[in-house]
Amino acid sequence: MKRYNITVNGNAYDVTVEEVAADAAAPAAAPAPSAPKAAPKAAAGAQGNVKISAPMPGTIVEVKAKVGDKVSNGTVIAVLEAMKMENDIVADRDGVIASIAVNKGDSVSTGSVIATLNA
Repeated sequence: MKRYNITVNGNAYDVTVEEVAADAAAPAAAPAPSAPKAAPKAAAGAQGNVKISAPMPGTIVEVKAKVGDKVSNGTVIAVLEAMKMENDIVADRDGVIASIAVNKGDSVSTGSVIATLNA
């Protein structure tokens, strides 16, 4: 048995490979790798009255705000990478972060909720 650490799309996997004899009829099925655990997201009931959405599809590379933070118009909530460019996702008004719906590494579509705030 040999162990390898493999990274695919930013997710790290610990893989064990078993060597088999050349005359073996079929190799044994390898267990599926377990996905890395992400930080918990806010509870579904903790939604604010203002949604901050992704303006384009991409990957979240950084979450700068957390639940309970007071933000003002223009405060960066998260950073979205799209087409190899980093785009700041900002609050469009003053308020308090009620929920964060994404984690670092998440892929989002246009219109996906990034966070909600109570204004």
